[in-house]
Amino acid sequence: MFNPTDLEALRARVQQAIEQQIADGGRVLDEIGDEIAPLTGAVSGLLRGGKGLRAGFLYWGYRAAGGSDSDALVRLAASMEFFQGAALLHDDVMDRSDTRRGQPAAHRAVAALHRAQGWAGDADRFGEGTAILAGDLCLTWCDEMYATCGLPDDALARGRSQFDGMRTQLMGGQFLDLLEAARGWSGLDLDARIASARKVIRFKSAKYTIEQPLVIGALVGGTDRAALEPLSTYGLALGEAFQLRDDVLGVFGDPEATGKPAGDDLREGKLTLLVAHALGAADDDDRATVETLLGRDDLDQAGVGTIRGIMTATGAVDRVETLITTLADDAHAAVEKARACGQFDEQPLDVLDELVGVSTARYA
Repeated sequence: MFNPTDLEALRARVQQAIEQQIADGGRVLDEIGDEIAPLTGAVSGLLRGGKGLRAGFLYWGYRAAGGSDSDALVRLAASMEFFQGAALLHDDVMDRSDTRRGQPAAHRAVAALHRAQGWAGDADRFGEGTAILAGDLCLTWCDEMYATCGLPDDALARGRSQFDGMRTQLMGGQFLDLLEAARGWSGLDLDARIASARKVIRFKSAKYTIEQPLVIGALVGGTDRAALEPLSTYGLALGEAFQLRDDVLGVFGDPEATGKPAGDDLREGKLTLLVAHALGAADDDDRATVETLLGRDDLDQAGVGTIRGIMTATGAVDRVETLITTLADDAHAAVEKARACGQFDEQPLDVLDELVGVSTARYA
């Protein structure tokens, strides 16, 4: 029987592994001196208190394959959190985000330190440069944790190509997000806009959030590649649903729960599925209003409220919520398909089934 406390216990173990890696990596940097503290602090500040979903999916993929719990497995799982850390640090610079997880984004915090110390040069550029290096450091530690987690080399080799592919594809997904924002949607019909938004979701978020960690864990655990299809289907469906929920929360969520000001995605001009449906169903006046307000740095709460109202009135929110439900149902069905094939252990599949609800809940 699945016990929700199992997730909390795993999260605590993953956090311990993260902190141990930061401490070990910090000792390597000690030779440089105390001046390095803002760099390592950017990593430790970000990786304190995350949800640990990516680590969890790798862990349960391994367990579903019949692998046993171990500290080495937890260390392997924790490597996924460093990979996410790199993505978040770089993403916040690219999006010029002010906050992350309820705290100043790393580049903003380091810029504030620069100003407080009265250092020479541009504080914002210093902060951005530090955050980029901190993201690169996360990528280095992610790879180090994978290679040195303590599981047998032949087991790690089974998942290595998927691990490398995940890291390569995410960079492509991040660029695709930048490219779509630069090209815009002018001249595209609704179907093309929906396809564009969903493609960005798949390669920028869905695959590395759930599918790839889950498949890596299963491969390292000994699953034959031919048996991976239901896990891959589960991961892609739930990964997209997870990001769609995040998109809804980015506009309608409670900042106390999300850790970000409401409407940040609107200020950044993100071309989400919500935006696609709102523009597709709005009348000319409302469409012009959304197009005028979207992407404005100075968008105030009244403007956010206006876009929210249009998204609600046009049915955009309902359409996205319906898709989230459909994708969640697809993920549940994939778990049942995994059960039927007889290749996976039951209790980890129970956990994966429970994680559908956890990942798509209507709160942060």
